[in-house]
Amino acid sequence: MTPMNTTLTFTEFWPWLIEHANCILRAGTSDSLVYDEDDYHWRFTEEDVRTLLVQVMRGKRPVAELFIEPEHIASVQVSSGEKGEFNFDLLAEVQGQAQVIYYFVLAHGYEPDEQDSRRREQGRLH
Repeated sequence: MTPMNTTLTFTEFWPWLIEHANCILRAGTSDSLVYDEDDYHWRFTEEDVRTLLVQVMRGKRPVAELFIEPEHIASVQVSSGEKGEFNFDLLAEVQGQAQVIYYFVLAHGYEPDEQDSRRREQGRLH
């Protein structure tokens, strides 16, 4: 597992998050918050070529949506949260300062896929 207070790139984080959608406890922005529920599921798609869409669905009906523009995400900060939760803060630089613009709280920390780890190892060996 990656140590806490780790910084990831958005391109490392996003595919991993999609694979761990069932582990999301809540997500939001500075002015919105969506909690996971037993009858909800998380759906990831693209709104257009520059905008990613995260939907919280109840059956086929959307309950909430987050529109994420990856070009604005400078990094993803991973830290331990309360009660064994793990915070993934998507940071943007606003007026020279890092600011959380989206966040996801998961039931576990970042664990790179074994295949990703093997690819990194092989890249170092060649």
